[in-house]
Parts: sequence; C-alpha cells; structure tokens
Amino acid sequence: MTQSGWKMETPVALIIFNRPQTTKRVFEVIRHMRPRRLLVIADGSRSEVAGEDELCQEARSVIDTVDWDCRIDKNYADKNLGCKSRVSSGLDWVFQQVEEAIILEDDCLPHPVFFEFCQELLERFRNEPCIAQISGANFQFGRRDPGDSYYYSRYNHIWGWASWRRAWQLYDREMAHWPEFRDHSLLRGILSDKREIAYWTEVLNKVHSGEIDTWDCQWTFSCWKNGLMTVIPNTNMISNIGFGPGATHTPVPNKYAAMNLEPVKFPLIHPSVMESDTAADAYIGKTMFREYSLVRRVVAALRGML
Repeated sequence: MTQSGWKMETPVALIIFNRPQTTKRVFEVIRHMRPRRLLVIADGSRSEVAGEDELCQEARSVIDTVDWDCRIDKNYADKNLGCKSRVSSGLDWVFQQVEEAIILEDDCLPHPVFFEFCQELLERFRNEPCIAQISGANFQFGRRDPGDSYYYSRYNHIWGWASWRRAWQLYDREMAHWPEFRDHSLLRGILSDKREIAYWTEVLNKVHSGEIDTWDCQWTFSCWKNGLMTVIPNTNMISNIGFGPGATHTPVPNKYAAMNLEPVKFPLIHPSVMESDTAADAYIGKTMFREYSLVRRVVAALRGML
C-alpha cells in the first residue's frame, strides 16, 4: 500500500512487443496506479516469425483498455527494429516528451509501492548530476543491513527504473568511446575484480561490434563513463516474469526469475553519505554477472547443437 493521500503524478513509459500475457499483468498494476500520462513503446513483428504479428497486435490491444483519465502517447514501429534500436529510440522519444519518467518493460511486474518510491526520489535527486536513475530491483537477497531505505550502486539495474531527461541525454547507443575507454584500461577504475573486468570487456566488445543486440549495456557504459550512480531499494520491488522460451535475453530461468516482491516502508530513511556501497556491488559482481555469463555460454552451446 502507498501512503495515505499520495497521488501518482509521474509519467509512466511502458515497453511492449509480442507477449500479451505478461503485458496484461504489468498493465493491471499500472491501471491500479492510474498515472495521468502513459507513453507506450512497441516494436513491430518479424516477418520470418509465424504468428508474431498477431501477438504484437494482441499486446497493443491491451493498451486500448485504459479506463481512467489518462493521456496516452504511442510510439509504435511498423516493422521490427530489434532490441537495441527499438528500446533506445523509444526512450529518446519518451524523454523528448517529458522531463522524467518511470519505465517498465512488458515482463517487469512492479509492486505498487515502486511508483511512490520512484516519484519521491525522482524529485529528491532531480538536480543531482551524479545520480543516473532510480531502480526498483534489488538482487542482494536480504544480505544488506536494512537500516536505510536504499543504497547507491555502480550498477544500473533496469528491471523497472526511473530517470530524467538530463541523465538520458548522456546515453551513447553506439558506444563511440568504448574502444578508447577499453584500451586505456579505464574499467579498472570502476571494477575491482579482474574476472568481472574480463566479463564486462567481453560483453561490451560484443555489444559495440553488434554481436549482441541490446540497449541496456550501452546505458551501463554511459553511466560508468560519466561517473554516475543508481539508487537501489533495500527490498526487491520488481519481479521479472518473462524468463523462459521466447525471451530475448533470459531464456533459461534462474534465481532471478519471478522474484518475490516486498515494498519499502515510508517515510524513507536516506543514507547519510552519497557513495556506492562497495560490499553490495562486490556481491553483485561476483554472483549475478558471472551467473549470467555462464547462462549465455550454455545457451550458445545448446543453440550450436540444434
């Protein structure tokens, strides 16, 4: 439950594609919150995928069920642009329309309190240039001392997040500065673990070359390049319900799939120092990304056997 008397004022951006069932579940939470403005980004179907056009149309039809006083802006692609181009161009469009927004993808199911958390901290950090975004996901599994309501991190988790135009303007879709950044070993000033540096170097090389079609790694690099931090709640308020066959980047379920939701409590308790939590970040570096690396390798091996 949100605080008594709280009103939803922040625009919500929803990114959809070809999964009407998960879209409906996420949309129902948005409907409950009744934002005054909803911006929807949709990719087009792939001609080579049988039945996908119908699924895309069904997902889009969910948006047509808005039954509250709400301005709806749609940015629908006529053809398939792919993950990198569709999401990044869609977010460019969002931040051309509004100064700040809460952003959800069609498989990121939020707790209702996530919206209030984002709205309060969007206002608090609106003019703080070292903060890139507010996240709703927490992957610490209860390891951190819950004395504060949130912590600062070098990792910009994007399973439900919020940001400002002033931050998104730093986004570098083509990662133009990555080769120089890599060749001068500048990741060493951000990441302390050699294996994590090797992991991110491999991933960012593949994203830069176009081998991986994604948009979020570019956002991570943009944040690192500009020395930005993310606000992470001390509880997990986003459950990714999109793991499994058909998912673009999460085809194999793991411990991060469909995580339990737990709201933060209000009033928020703010950290006394604005700096990254090195212990929390070290835990993420040693668990989440190495596990994802293993999953990617397994998936690639399985695909090679088909």
